[in-house]
Amino acid sequence: MTQSPSLQTLWQDRSVAGRSLVEPLLKYARRPEVIVLALPRGGVPVAYEVATALQVRLDLLVVRKLGVPSQPEFAMGAIASGGIQIRNEEVLRAHSIDAHSYDAVVARETQELARREQVYRGGRAPLHLKDQVVILIDDGLATGASMTAAIHAVQLQAPARVVVAVPVAPLETVETLRCIANEVVCTLIPEWMMSIGYWYEHFPQTTDAEVIDLLHQAWRRESAEAGTSGS
Repeated sequence: MTQSPSLQTLWQDRSVAGRSLVEPLLKYARRPEVIVLALPRGGVPVAYEVATALQVRLDLLVVRKLGVPSQPEFAMGAIASGGIQIRNEEVLRAHSIDAHSYDAVVARETQELARREQVYRGGRAPLHLKDQVVILIDDGLATGASMTAAIHAVQLQAPARVVVAVPVAPLETVETLRCIANEVVCTLIPEWMMSIGYWYEHFPQTTDAEVIDLLHQAWRRESAEAGTSGS
């Protein structure tokens, strides 16, 4: 399900954007085999709204963009949990990125990926995604490099279905992801993408503390629901 809004359409914040994804994902509500995986950090507030509304599990999949050294926001690839690495050869050639520079970025982002996994998940058991319906959520996509890495990381565990759900992304990225995911839900596909933050009135950087707080809220809800269903 996709819509093409006017250029005046803006999300107030990530929570509002997340609620826009609930209706097209209602078929997955209250299904025990469904798990929502957020791409931290910005994807967590979006995913929290979806998981809460659908009453399904919430966890995260840590993915790190590999930014061009001179333009860190421009992706030359991405890495994800499980040793997944995606390279954008076109960008690497266009920016004349040598092996040493590329490897330095990979090393730095691998270290940050490990830090985030420890800080966010702590001693929580590893994800088991075999035969699960996995909904991957971020706050928006540009090139889609990070989401592509996330999809490949999930597919290594043989899930039953992989769904990508984002509030905003360019058509080219959506069409590319449709070739590797089972389903792509994108609420807004603007004619001109601009940046992800352009489509939000409030788009501050999500903090580690916010990620941890939302995850713990979701996990407490899941524990309470499990206790109620078991009584």
